[in-house]
Amino acid sequence: MSSLDMFLFSLSRTFCSPFAVYVQIQGCFICLTLALGWALASYVRNREIKQMKEAMQNGNSLSFLCHDINELEHFYQANLPRVTVVMPLKGFGEHNLHNWRSQITSLYGGPLEFLFVVESTEDPAYHAISRLISEFEDDVDVKVVVAGLSTTCSQKIHNQLVGVEKMHKDTKYVLFLDDDVRIHPGSIGALTREMEKNPEIFIQTGYPLDLPSGSLGSYCIYEYHMPCSMGFATGGRTFFLWGGCMMMHADDFRQDRYGVVSGLKDGGYSDDMTLAAIAGAHKRLITSPPVAVFPHPLATDLNFGRYWNYLRKQTFVLESYTTNINWVMNRALFGVHCYLSWGFVAPFFIATIHLAAAFRFYSNGYSLEETAYTSAGLSLVTFLAICTLVELLSMWNLTRIEVQLCNMLSPEAPQLSLATYNWCLVFIALLVDNFLYPLSAIKSHFSQSINWSGIRYYLKHGKIIKIERTERSKDMSPVFTDLGGKHLYGKKGMPARGSFLGSLSRSLAQWHQPKKFDN
Repeated sequence: MSSLDMFLFSLSRTFCSPFAVYVQIQGCFICLTLALGWALASYVRNREIKQMKEAMQNGNSLSFLCHDINELEHFYQANLPRVTVVMPLKGFGEHNLHNWRSQITSLYGGPLEFLFVVESTEDPAYHAISRLISEFEDDVDVKVVVAGLSTTCSQKIHNQLVGVEKMHKDTKYVLFLDDDVRIHPGSIGALTREMEKNPEIFIQTGYPLDLPSGSLGSYCIYEYHMPCSMGFATGGRTFFLWGGCMMMHADDFRQDRYGVVSGLKDGGYSDDMTLAAIAGAHKRLITSPPVAVFPHPLATDLNFGRYWNYLRKQTFVLESYTTNINWVMNRALFGVHCYLSWGFVAPFFIATIHLAAAFRFYSNGYSLEETAYTSAGLSLVTFLAICTLVELLSMWNLTRIEVQLCNMLSPEAPQLSLATYNWCLVFIALLVDNFLYPLSAIKSHFSQSINWSGIRYYLKHGKIIKIERTERSKDMSPVFTDLGGKHLYGKKGMPARGSFLGSLSRSLAQWHQPKKFDN
């Protein structure tokens, strides 16, 4: 044997040791566990699709709004509670206009106001949303609010709290939405309906369906979100919370119940992690209805560097906490996630060694006796390949069902297609994202600071203690946001003039809300 053959033979034999076999079987178990979780999520989403189809067969052509067509009667719609939608904005990108139109053209039948909150008039979002508002000013109650600079919490949280301060005095529910997500015509009605049915609900939430743009970075983000999606596809109670969609009782903010306002304002970095911790501490209910899945288009130029910045922000939230119990839970999540991530990647590294050894040995004509360990390793590789295939099929099936559900919930929108997904890149993203997650988490733990859209936050004891705003001219200041590729500086991307989509959006707005509600 050559020195290379001896080296591969030694590695292959080492990777057949009891510990190495345990690592490989553990990787297979992780794959099958994910597949089972996605299968259960698929069942919940698919059940909603079947209910919508049954309603349509029974004559309800508006089942994408509600299953019971009687709820669309005037007497029911006239008694719907007032809802205020608060959207903190930062920058302007290629998908924002479509997303904003989907939000302000909601077919919610009750009093509804939209508050777009920006940091300053210099934000590109300010000029873009102002132009959009001018198109709908006679049809929808929508305003732009300038919040100013945050000093004690993240800029997003500051914008949200200023929006709450400006909401209508009769508002019963406040809905926080990210500006990079598309909602369906009936989304606000569906969330409100669940809040009315069960007043014990503290927060209603949902989750995005990422639409990769084709780059590896966009697929890594899609893969990062997919394991979490099973926690939101429960059809009811959940312990997870996504800051991109949160409906809450307005009085919880007016009266600072459970310390929601003070908890966010006093050093809050992550809105969803802070509110989830408050919900856990006070045993409050978080739910996620099965229709709360929203298309989330990713920027076409989303490169790997922007993916890494996003991953850093996601792992950094584990460094923020409100109580000692919250700190313990974050540390546990930190350890478990890191262990499972590398526990998922390690078997594929071992499998690569087994395959390389087998190819080398068989190509050189070695006997079966000389390659016994390699043959045993190939058996483990085969088992891993089967488990990986099952995992990818389960992920594909959930994505297929969520694409179908989104298309049914937004029949007037351009239809989504599963054909745009590259499943070879999905597999590569599985390995890349799980390999990088522990590295990002460790870096976040030791740095205790993060640059978020040109603003650097420093944490101490889980809370923001210092905020630095980098000037545009400095190299460390990013020009684009991570996912949406939004311009952070300058007056970029003005809304397009008249189009078919704009005409359709105005028609939908006039249908559900022929006049503005007076404050």
